[in-house]
Amino acid sequence: MEEKFISLLYPTEESRLYHATRENLPDISDDVCYELGLEEIFNLKSARLSDFFTSDSEVILYRQQVFDDVMRIPELKELLAKINPVLEDISELRRLDRENTSTGDSYLYSITEVELYVSCINMLREGFLPIRDRLQSRAFKALSELSIELSESEYYVELNKKLEALAQRVHEVRSITVGVNLDRELRPVSAGVISINSEEFKSGKVLDKILRLSFKNDAFTCIAELSPFGKGQSENRKEALVGAFNSAIEEVFRSSVRGWRAIVGEYVLDNTDFLLRLLPEIEFISRSADLIKRLSEHPGCKVCTPTLRPADEKAFAASELYNPRVALAIDDEIVTNDLEFDSEAHIYVLTGPNRGGKSVITVAVGAAQALCQLGLPVPAASAEISPADAIFTHFPEGADDTIDKGRLGEECARLREIFDAASGNSMFLLDESLSSTGAYEAAYIASEILAGFAVMGCRGIFSTHLHELAASVPEINERSVSMGGVKIDTLVAGIEEGRRSFKIVRAKPDGKSYARDIADKYGLSFDSLISRLK
Repeated sequence: MEEKFISLLYPTEESRLYHATRENLPDISDDVCYELGLEEIFNLKSARLSDFFTSDSEVILYRQQVFDDVMRIPELKELLAKINPVLEDISELRRLDRENTSTGDSYLYSITEVELYVSCINMLREGFLPIRDRLQSRAFKALSELSIELSESEYYVELNKKLEALAQRVHEVRSITVGVNLDRELRPVSAGVISINSEEFKSGKVLDKILRLSFKNDAFTCIAELSPFGKGQSENRKEALVGAFNSAIEEVFRSSVRGWRAIVGEYVLDNTDFLLRLLPEIEFISRSADLIKRLSEHPGCKVCTPTLRPADEKAFAASELYNPRVALAIDDEIVTNDLEFDSEAHIYVLTGPNRGGKSVITVAVGAAQALCQLGLPVPAASAEISPADAIFTHFPEGADDTIDKGRLGEECARLREIFDAASGNSMFLLDESLSSTGAYEAAYIASEILAGFAVMGCRGIFSTHLHELAASVPEINERSVSMGGVKIDTLVAGIEEGRRSFKIVRAKPDGKSYARDIADKYGLSFDSLISRLK
């Protein structure tokens, strides 16, 4: 049977081959996945999450259909969860077969792999038959048709019969009868396997006979154990005996299994190869389905399939957006926000109190962009997003207001690397960058960086405690817009009655208001203190 192209993530063989080269993928690194909390959420074993990103609208739309099927049809998610460990077992057998030097083990691996292959095809057939009319995605329709076609082919039916007969012969082996020729002085001169049996031999000890109430001596009653398996024997002697038995068993099965491999080996290898290629895709889709389900069941959380906009529109608009990692870490209903990059703001300076939600919303934007470019639903009620050619993050750990010239140099070098790698279709997310220096120096350097990004024309958020930077946005705009750059605006993490609301609003910041609200809350305003004196 001619192999058909099957992929759950790529619409054509050409697109899969194109994405197999990392240089063709959008620049969304493993470090970015980590900082956005996505590595923790997915925890993939068969591939890196960064292997699956794409900027190709056709690929994203193809995957959106796949995840629409998964979300609509619970049985599909269950089928993928059942198939995944079987494919992992086939992959492990392939690895063991490559590393193994024993021909006998290799024959047994071959039989087991065919058994797993048959089991996998049967699972797919039984899983798809009841739901095939409900499938809408090209990917699952193609996989369903192929699995049913394979399972109904004459070769597959015959393969099942041969497998059953051979597997039964192999798996029912419980003991072997060994014959040893002796010379006149009772020394062994030759030995060999006389028969292979489906019954284990029994101990010939008197106590064991009493316990099983059988006192007859037959061909399966042992009258003396071979010494290497007795107590106190060395491992080398045991291994020597095991090796001798393995060689003998290999000789018994060699002819039948060799014929088996010659008949079905090429057929099975060809057909398991397409299944093994699906292993990382199935694992990715299964983990994604779990994520979608967990988010959609969380209080106050919604997920939506984003409307895909052309890349040159640089669109990002999301309503009721939230950070998926934070949502999964808490039991309470999460605070959501609306955020949009538009003609008046492709870049935002986000200010607000410490722990007021600045980092949370910054990560939420990056996570939504990344999930969109994986082809997944995003954590929002609605969204319109253009693919980016890169997502860059700079989230310095242990950010504070201390002056550390060594760390400042590292931060500046990293920001320059981001700028050099970015383009007008990139997204940058900077969280408390330049916090390693004083406010004046940090605000000056940040204004220079933002002006450069604005002229470049990319989307981004600069989350900062620097109210001086937010106040200088009009001056930055005046300089960058005159050079054809995009506009910058300000966002504020809100405070309501001295309490953090975690709501992000598009407004001009008033740094004093945060301090005033907090001072009032704790009775530390001047008026409060004077009243206490009285």
